[in-house]
Amino acid sequence: MSDDQTPAEEFNEVADAAAEELIALRAENQALKDQVLRVAADAENAKRRAEREANDARAYAIQKFGRDLLAVADTLDRALAAPVDDPAVKNFVIGMEMTQKSLIGAFESNGLKKIDPPKGEKFDPHQHQAMMEQPSADVPAGGVIQVLQPGYELLGRLIRPAMVVVAAKGSGAEAPAADPAPSGANPYAVGDGESGGSVDTKA
Repeated sequence: MSDDQTPAEEFNEVADAAAEELIALRAENQALKDQVLRVAADAENAKRRAEREANDARAYAIQKFGRDLLAVADTLDRALAAPVDDPAVKNFVIGMEMTQKSLIGAFESNGLKKIDPPKGEKFDPHQHQAMMEQPSADVPAGGVIQVLQPGYELLGRLIRPAMVVVAAKGSGAEAPAADPAPSGANPYAVGDGESGGSVDTKA
C-alpha cells in the first residue's frame, strides 16, 4: 500500500483485479466449452460420414452381383407363371417355389428389396418405368394396371425399376359428361344468358 492510499482504496483495487480475472476465466471457460462442443460435433459428423461411405462401398460392391442374380429371379418367375397340368410336374414346381422363396429371402437379408406395385398403386417415376399406357375401367389414370417385370432396390438405391403398364388419361371413375346441346342449336352461338343466345340476322 502506498503512503497516500487508504485501505478502502486498496481493497477496491484488489476487488477490481479479482473481478477482471474472474471475467477472463469465465470467458476462457466458455471458449473451452465451445471448443469441446465443436470437436464432439466434428467427431459425430466424421462417424456418420464413415458409416455412410461404408454403406455406399458395400452397396457398390454387391450391386453387380445383385444385378446378375436378378436374371435368375426373373427366370424363376417366368417358369412359375406357366400353367402346369401334369401331376408329375407339380412336385417339381413345388421345389422351384421353395427355391424362389429362398432366393428372395437371401435378397432381403442382404438389402435387396423387390419392387412389385399392386394394381391401382400410383405410378412412381422414381421406382417404376412405364412401358405402355392402356385405358382401364377400374384403375384411375396414372395408376399401375399390371407389372411386366418387378424392380429391385439395394439398400435404398434403385438398381432396376419395375416395368409397368399404366392407366391412360380418362381411365377409372370419370366425371359425368355435360348434357349435349339441343338438336339444331348452334353450340358456338354467344348468348347473354337472358335471350337464350339468339342472333338477329336482319339487316
